[in-house]
Amino acid sequence: MGFALTLALHATGCSSLLPKAHTESPTFQTFDEARQAIEALVPTKSGLATLTEMGLTPTKQPNTVILTHADVVRRVVNGSVLSKEDLDPGIVTCINARDACRGWELNVANITKARTGNFLADFVNFKRRTETTGWRFNALILLVNDVVVYRGWGGQPVVNEVEVNTNPLGPLQDMGPSAVTNAR
Repeated sequence: MGFALTLALHATGCSSLLPKAHTESPTFQTFDEARQAIEALVPTKSGLATLTEMGLTPTKQPNTVILTHADVVRRVVNGSVLSKEDLDPGIVTCINARDACRGWELNVANITKARTGNFLADFVNFKRRTETTGWRFNALILLVNDVVVYRGWGGQPVVNEVEVNTNPLGPLQDMGPSAVTNAR
């Protein structure tokens, strides 16, 4: 049995047995595609029909947060030393419109997490290496009476993170304090 397991691990490649995870937005394939869609919106000219055509409505774009007038005020003005004159005219229009103002906050991502490195060291919890790659995009669209009055975007065009966790005691690392506490 042990020989068969060892042979199977060598045949398949040990690192292929490490966990992988993937998160993606069904609407946009790249950061630039998402950016271009938001930049294509023309404040005071683009309306709900344009947003629907582009798939930017909360019903078509997952992870979109619908903001009320109060939410918009909290996000834009909360605790700020800026006056209305310092804000974008579209934001001011939305704030002044009160109940006719609403916003959509889009959060789009394409993230892959893969554990890489030595399978045996990872499996017995001596050393785990996780690589996170992809992109994250967010945008704020403000509407008054179904007409876009403001659009802005931000995010991370390139995500490339490596997390390495080292446990010198391997599988015994996490049971130290609990073993002492339960022994009493």
